[in-house]
Amino acid sequence: MTVQNLPLRLPLRTDRLVLRRFEAGDLDAFHAYHSLPETARFLPREAKSYTQSMESVGKYANFVFEKEGDWICLAIEAADAPGLLGEVVLKWLPGCGQAEIGWSLAPEARGKGYAAEAASEVLRLGFEELGFHRINAKLDALNTASAALCERLGMRLESTQVDKWHYKGQWATEVVYALLAEEWQGRRRTTDSTV
Repeated sequence: MTVQNLPLRLPLRTDRLVLRRFEAGDLDAFHAYHSLPETARFLPREAKSYTQSMESVGKYANFVFEKEGDWICLAIEAADAPGLLGEVVLKWLPGCGQAEIGWSLAPEARGKGYAAEAASEVLRLGFEELGFHRINAKLDALNTASAALCERLGMRLESTQVDKWHYKGQWATEVVYALLAEEWQGRRRTTDSTV
């Protein structure tokens, strides 16, 4: 099976969320949470400056998804209230049918199940529409909230690599969670049969 670089039908909708392209009006909200040390804690770079946030929003608003190395970057918004809650991303990795998922939320949006709902919809997109074979998530082992989210999504812990990254002046252990298309389909069948 090959990955399809189909025109994406956006926005994506879930029960509570709209996942859409970024817009210029998202800049202040994006910067508000990406400028916080707590948001940057488990990201490779320090908290963003306003200029860096502007560059990111511009890149996210204009993403293309045509080849390995490209990213889908979607703004997360509540279906019943406009305003940026965070983002969810899917990166097309080198290799046959490989991708990586990630997410980041504003502090006021955390703990409400939004990340799980958005990530689940992007997994659906990745497996069911784009045809990926395997989607992983790479985390700092100290990021227990994201690890718990991976487990809720049905991803399995594949590896723990001690002191894999050196960033922000210290070594970090990387954990890798992953899900295969066949596991996603099995999970979907189980979920559908219990509804």
